[in-house]
Amino acid sequence: MFLSNLLHNLILYSFEEVIILIQEIKKEQLQFPYLLSQIKDSPQSIYVLGNAELLRRKSIAIVGSRECTSYGKNVAEKLAYKLAKQDTVIVSGLAKGIDVYSHIGALKAKGKTIAVVAHGLDMIYPRENREVAKEIVLSGGAIVSEYPIGVKPKPEQFVKRNRIISGLSQGVIIVEAKERSGALTTANFALEQGRSLYAVPGSIFSDNSKGTNILISKGAEVVTEDFDINNLNLF
Repeated sequence: MFLSNLLHNLILYSFEEVIILIQEIKKEQLQFPYLLSQIKDSPQSIYVLGNAELLRRKSIAIVGSRECTSYGKNVAEKLAYKLAKQDTVIVSGLAKGIDVYSHIGALKAKGKTIAVVAHGLDMIYPRENREVAKEIVLSGGAIVSEYPIGVKPKPEQFVKRNRIISGLSQGVIIVEAKERSGALTTANFALEQGRSLYAVPGSIFSDNSKGTNILISKGAEVVTEDFDINNLNLF
């Protein structure tokens, strides 16, 4: 209770002050998530703010375009809500667009969600998602990074971060993606890691659905309205 109250007070006023609550978990420790330890280029350490126990629970990643459509927003929120209600942890990247709506959907379901970020945990990027980040931690979720305190975000770190999003998850859902979307790197990592890959179909006239439609044509499983975690082909 004391820790909960402390976290609540600190996180409401200054995110930087929660540095004392960040855990470093090394790969050789038992708390390190097994799935992540088995991937190629697994991080030697991860830093966690929040509930580290979630890292070993059944989870699904939901990612997609930053510049998403209203269709993508609705799909991301509803999918995350439904899966979180089925006691599945939702993993995403806290980016604008599909990522943040996936976190919001899980939070609306009063479920748990993990945000994997591409910088040190003494900041949140983008700043517009700071309140969502606070709610994730306060609701029993977690924010995770392979980068220590003080590391600022760089473009190449976001691509590298995507292997951790898929690495923590048993399956990956791509909601919207342009033909050269960064979300497709997460899809590639998922396939390399032997994760189940799913994609949401979209209009053939929408640039935001070109990437997902291509994934489906190459064998990704189609996400439909009756998508059910119990029917997923998870390993």
